[in-house]
Amino acid sequence: MVQWIIPQYFPFEGVVFDMDGLMIDTERIIKYSWDVMGETLGYSQFGDNIFQTLGISRVQRNQYFLNKYGKDFPLQEFLDGYHQVYAEYERTHGIPKKKGLLELLEYLKGQNIPMAVATSTHQEHSVPELEKQGILSYFTKVITGDMVTAGKPDPEIYRTACEQMGVIPSRTLALEDSYNGIRSAYRAGMKVIMIPDLLEEDAPIKEFLYGKMESLQKVKEWMQQGER
Repeated sequence: MVQWIIPQYFPFEGVVFDMDGLMIDTERIIKYSWDVMGETLGYSQFGDNIFQTLGISRVQRNQYFLNKYGKDFPLQEFLDGYHQVYAEYERTHGIPKKKGLLELLEYLKGQNIPMAVATSTHQEHSVPELEKQGILSYFTKVITGDMVTAGKPDPEIYRTACEQMGVIPSRTLALEDSYNGIRSAYRAGMKVIMIPDLLEEDAPIKEFLYGKMESLQKVKEWMQQGER
């Protein structure tokens, strides 16, 4: 159900998409993989850590684990193990696209609105995933976590995306699911729509939102209504 939406639509110069949890349903699989590997290492409900790390960079996330569990936490063993669990899940079940993604991408392409990706995931993982999902060609730019010095919620990644697209941030739409990503795009001066994934409540970041919609399909429908 749509909780609240923007009162009116105006044509944007560009749209910047987050990746994990926004376009591709990866966050639930990551949480599952963390739970499995956490149990192997003797930690219960380890996957719940994802709620504190959504949207942040690899460096920030790894430091979070060390801060919480101590310098003796077997970080590399955990990382290697959960990546194996994730890869096995993907081989067996696949990773689905989020509802309405292809429809929205096709619509924006048809309207000649440039699109970019701003993801905290490093290039070595994000670009192959976008290729695997068959959506890389829609984007003029892909800005990844290893291409910036400061991760979300710092605005650098969204500012970089807008600069490389040649668009004005205040006339560019950001689509996000995480609080850190929403803060990042807002601080970059963009209009931000939240599409909930693992995080559903908007109270912590409502002041930063242009709107909130239940799916990418609803974003497309809202844009189409603006044409009438």
